[in-house]
Amino acid sequence: MGRSVLLLVNLDKPDAVEAVPRVRAAIERYGRVVEERHARRPMDHLDNGFDLVVVMGGDGTLLGAARACAELGKPILGVNLGGVGFMAEYDLESLEDQAEALFGDAPLRTQPAPVIRARILNPDGSVRAQEVALNEFVVTAGPPYKMIAIQLEIDGSPGPRVVGDGLIISTPTGSTAYNVSAGGPIVSPNVEAYVVTPIAAHSLSFRPIVIPFTTPLVLTLERTNEVEIHNGEDLPPASHGTTLMGDGQVNRRLGKGDRVEITANPEPVHLVQSGTTSYWQTLMEKMRWATPPQSRGR
Repeated sequence: MGRSVLLLVNLDKPDAVEAVPRVRAAIERYGRVVEERHARRPMDHLDNGFDLVVVMGGDGTLLGAARACAELGKPILGVNLGGVGFMAEYDLESLEDQAEALFGDAPLRTQPAPVIRARILNPDGSVRAQEVALNEFVVTAGPPYKMIAIQLEIDGSPGPRVVGDGLIISTPTGSTAYNVSAGGPIVSPNVEAYVVTPIAAHSLSFRPIVIPFTTPLVLTLERTNEVEIHNGEDLPPASHGTTLMGDGQVNRRLGKGDRVEITANPEPVHLVQSGTTSYWQTLMEKMRWATPPQSRGR
């Protein structure tokens, strides 16, 4: 009978729109599309009546779809029609070549990708917001771009005070994103841990640290950049002042005295793997990991 598929398409990408007929044809040779949606729109009223989520776009599109579908427990397959495609493993040709295995009745090869949760608490302890992320949460200084201060609590014990431009709390999946650009380590996807990486820390000795997922983290904002809001206006993210960002897509303003509690979500999302290449091959080919300097051909 084959799999029933929720097809999420980033309609802001012309290449994704153009590829829809090919992807639908590949699916419907062995399964069926039960619904097609714009991947960049809210995922309200999903009825869970499907076996697989297929996301057409790039890694950013996949991140947004994974957050939206995190509670559904369905495997997610990314079709790369964007740039690097580090997480979205399939292109059109490999999807068509493997269509029977993907959309028929064969078992799917998946990799669990951990999800982390953030609760934002007001200074009085009341919960203001909750978010999930697949790659990372970032506390970023924001305009007017003065240094901020964050007190870190690890497993209930006082940790270091971070003074600088912010802090990254990354999953292994996100370790190759903002984290690695800020000097953090690459972490194997099989390691159940966060990476805590400072952004331009005002210290020579604050180094990134890897912490087990079983360890709760609390970030208390001691000094922030504040942006005055007039008449309740909704400012664009670039004007938020100090902000908690989730996967570079979700933005929540933070003020002095706010607390951010970071925990691991009980269930990961499951990303469908192509099986034709390993994580380490992808790391070398797409991230150019350990690429040696160019020589004169000797």
